[in-house]
Amino acid sequence: MRGPHNIWRLARTGATFERTGAMGAVLEAMEAPRAIRVAARVLGWPLKWLGLRGDPTMPPVPRALQALGPAYIKFGQILSTRPDVVGPDMALELQVLQDKLPPFAMEEARRVVAEELGCPLEEVFSAFSEPVAAASIAQVHRATLLDTGRDVAVKILRPGIERAFRKDVDAFHLMATLIETLSPSSRRLRPRDVIDHFEGVVLQELDLRIEASAAGEFYANTKDDDGFVVPQVEWGRSSRRMMVLGWAEGLPLSDLSAIDAAGHDKVRIARDALQMFLRHALRDGYFHADMHQGNLKVAPNGDLIALDFGIMGRLDEYTRRVYAEILMGFIRKDYRRVAEVHFEAGYVPPDRDIDEFAQALRSVGEPIFDMEASKISMGRLLAFLFEVTERFGMETRTELILLQRTMVVVEGVGRSLDPDLNIWAAARPVVEEYITRNLGPQAVARDLWRTAVVLSRFGPRLPQLAEAALIAQSHTERPKRENRWPERVLLGGGGLALGLVVALLWATL
Repeated sequence: MRGPHNIWRLARTGATFERTGAMGAVLEAMEAPRAIRVAARVLGWPLKWLGLRGDPTMPPVPRALQALGPAYIKFGQILSTRPDVVGPDMALELQVLQDKLPPFAMEEARRVVAEELGCPLEEVFSAFSEPVAAASIAQVHRATLLDTGRDVAVKILRPGIERAFRKDVDAFHLMATLIETLSPSSRRLRPRDVIDHFEGVVLQELDLRIEASAAGEFYANTKDDDGFVVPQVEWGRSSRRMMVLGWAEGLPLSDLSAIDAAGHDKVRIARDALQMFLRHALRDGYFHADMHQGNLKVAPNGDLIALDFGIMGRLDEYTRRVYAEILMGFIRKDYRRVAEVHFEAGYVPPDRDIDEFAQALRSVGEPIFDMEASKISMGRLLAFLFEVTERFGMETRTELILLQRTMVVVEGVGRSLDPDLNIWAAARPVVEEYITRNLGPQAVARDLWRTAVVLSRFGPRLPQLAEAALIAQSHTERPKRENRWPERVLLGGGGLALGLVVALLWATL
């Protein structure tokens, strides 16, 4: 339940950060101004005794986040993929939150499985291992199906996770409201919308049937992609609190020494990870939005294996085209076109000067491209781009948050494998292929045909709809005019033109 009572939760958050030593570490990593550092320490120190102690064997910030609960852990996981925000050292510390958390008891796991199956575990599985991975919301066991002998991964929600998560997110809502109230300049970032989006995403993670559905759709989209593997869902054995997938044998991308020992080509894997993400986002409009090292493996044959489908991103066709044009514009250094795309999409208010916006975009792109390939950072580009778009009145678009964040995550994965990865060179062929298929003459003809098909479905109603619209406009502009023959002539001409378009398109197919 949202409300002022969550102030206690926020106070305890600050106290926990102070007690664990995380407060100073966070302020240092974020390079906070001295005045903010002093204020935070002065306000936090008297409440230090209220803070949670956490696990003293962990670094300060992961220790504080783990002590505070699942929603804080999830935010920590997100920050672990943003070294451009928290710094490389802090990002490395936070990686412990990805899949190395303490598991819950084996007895509890067996109880949940029996409840979800409706029968003793031994009637379905001939083997059921100790946890092989534990994250903030669920943990994974390896098992063997009794009837087929197939090895599978069994994902089980943590006990009581739903209630604990809702309590944490309620406090986040209050925090977002306070930020918007006390700092009007933050409203363009829409903190409350961001928290709403975050809540919706994680609530989906709390129903493993939705994740199973996501895995199934992702598998259907990518089953023909060479070098990319998505495990298949065991639908008959999956439920709200348990999901069963085929077992994927491979090395985690975080284990670089093991990847080297196995003789895998890290440069190729880094390039494939980036290109696969872009291909799924642009081609399918449906992409894995949590592609950190803990959710990716490399198979013995070198294929890239994706795991954990709780956070997926979806883009409509128009947004995909806009995103591809923006990327391609930066790759080609065509800043005028990047500016035009922003205006055409309505991202920037129409009363702003397009030439000034293009010039500002050049100030973003040129310093990036002037760097060595190994130093070009998509994270830095996005940070600079946000500064420019804020100056020109662009609001944060929530539908692009996951896409932008995942791009930064994948960049981090690629850099960990190949420090010299050229982000633009890897992205260019995928973006060019998409643009060729979706922004050329064939795409125009295809769009016209689709439009004609849609209009044809409403063919019998088009005259009435057009006449009603024209009559309404006529009454607005010329309320005393009674003669409507010009509108009827226009209506007939429009119908004839539509018929000709449909006939021509049909003849060309």
